[in-house]
Amino acid sequence: MEDSPKLRMSAALHTRSGLSNEAVHEISTAATVLLADIFALYIKTKNFHWHMSGPHFRDYHLLLDDQADQILAVTDPLAERVRKLGGTTIRSTGDIARRQRFLDNDADFVQPHEALAELREDNGTLVARMRAMHDLCDEHGDVASASLLENWIDEAEQRVWFLFETLRTTN
Repeated sequence: MEDSPKLRMSAALHTRSGLSNEAVHEISTAATVLLADIFALYIKTKNFHWHMSGPHFRDYHLLLDDQADQILAVTDPLAERVRKLGGTTIRSTGDIARRQRFLDNDADFVQPHEALAELREDNGTLVARMRAMHDLCDEHGDVASASLLENWIDEAEQRVWFLFETLRTTN
């Protein structure tokens, strides 16, 4: 059955995905909140990258720059996935601030090991949140979103691992 022109105009942003309206709403909402978290984690990682100091400055500075690039690389595919599903996503920095669940760190100075530990914990939390979204995608049969999440989970687990090993002081 074809849509009338009036119906198509009223649903200008509602791409057909083949998923139920409930699935589109739930997955799009979860993905948009996850996207806000990812932007917040990106900014926090860059904050610590920009303000790093101490005897391991170069190593930590480069590590966090690489990690920030990896985190930022998730944002466009995730937002575009929401649109492919027929949902809408982040519209502004204010929108990010209202949705993000990670706490900002606006301290004038954070000791290098404290910064790395905070990022390790935040990336671990991101892994858990991505796994929860993966479960939601599985529940609704959204294999494409689940597939994207699997690679991002692996990348986030690697960030946790690198930060963990960087912080180790004993065997």
